[in-house]
Amino acid sequence: MTIDTTAPTSDLASRRQTRMDPVAMADAMGTAGDETRSPAPQQVMPRLIAHFHRASGHFGGQVLTFILTIAAALVASVPMIWLAGSDLWLTTTALFGGALGSGPAIAETMVQMIPLLIAGLAVAVAFHASLFNIGVEGQLLFGGLVAGIVGATVNLPPVLLMIACILAGMIGGALFALIPALLKAYRGAHEVVTTIMMNFVAVAVSEYAVAPSGPFVASDQPSATDRVPEGTQLPIIWDGTRLHAGLLVALAAVAIVTWVLYRTPIGFRLRLMGANQGAARASGVSIERMTILALLASGALGGLAGAVQVLGVYGRFYSAFSPGYGFDAIAVALLGALSPIGVVASGFFFAVLHAGSVPLQAIAGISREMVGVVSGLVVAFVAAQPAMLRLWSGWRKPAVDDRAIETGAETPPAAEKTASMEMPS
Repeated sequence: MTIDTTAPTSDLASRRQTRMDPVAMADAMGTAGDETRSPAPQQVMPRLIAHFHRASGHFGGQVLTFILTIAAALVASVPMIWLAGSDLWLTTTALFGGALGSGPAIAETMVQMIPLLIAGLAVAVAFHASLFNIGVEGQLLFGGLVAGIVGATVNLPPVLLMIACILAGMIGGALFALIPALLKAYRGAHEVVTTIMMNFVAVAVSEYAVAPSGPFVASDQPSATDRVPEGTQLPIIWDGTRLHAGLLVALAAVAIVTWVLYRTPIGFRLRLMGANQGAARASGVSIERMTILALLASGALGGLAGAVQVLGVYGRFYSAFSPGYGFDAIAVALLGALSPIGVVASGFFFAVLHAGSVPLQAIAGISREMVGVVSGLVVAFVAAQPAMLRLWSGWRKPAVDDRAIETGAETPPAAEKTASMEMPS
């Protein structure tokens, strides 16, 4: 069989697909950040994402990192508990006993986990594309507002209205992420700034919508919409508790996000862009298109979290129904190492903190704000992981070199080549 070498270059290029060999992708992800160098400020986030990409294939390493991070945060909070004048054992019993000590307590913890889990997925999806979506709180608020308005004003059969409310919430969250997405893709505006500003817009819009003179305020409840019909609300799945079917929606979202990220070409392109934009662009990935898609998907998940909270817990939209789920979701995504399964575990941990905060204050006499302190410590320890790995590799390298000199081993040619490539000109 002969190969036609006279085919025009344009024809060959037109048949080229947006694909990359898994080895090449692993190499791109592995070289996205050199742990032996100090990253520039603008490269901190891509290097942190690359760190999670490299660790994503080692389940044991993920579990160990998860446990060590939580343990470090809890240990670091011990001096603050001591300064607050409380007994450590009493504090631990109040916190974990109040969240896991009985069936109703576990159910309440699961109720707290639902919005944290879905919002954590929203942050994780954006992180996979190396995008820092701090606007999940605003997207959650706006999605809940749209879901509450649709549920209170649209006349449909209960099941169809429930589906319409959930879809409306997702569309509302996605639309609220559209402006930052377009500004990032086509004007280079940093998504941190634009998404933060959109949070303030979401708060203002939601407060206006249900203000005493607002267009959607209920006649019997200030700062809220009318109630969603009873059959439209998410049903209770544990009798005698508030645990509702939103838990099933959240687990379905985990399954869908996992499949899209790791089993579809879109997820491949998104993760490749997050690991190495140069490699992604060279392999034919449209950075602008994937930026918009990633932020819209993240916003849709944020809106889903708001819609589920409105339909499952309150039965209507309240202007201040979120105590900061969208901001806590950042810590949830980071502690979960951006893995959807990891987000489930980290969402449960933060739900334990939220559910146990009331007994913590009532029994141990420690302010509920201690939960925020622990959340901040978790983020700090997660963000310090790449630096700790660089420090650890710096300690090990002289020892390895010394042993090589003592045994008379020669430097491998590949190492010499790498060293010569890294030397400044």
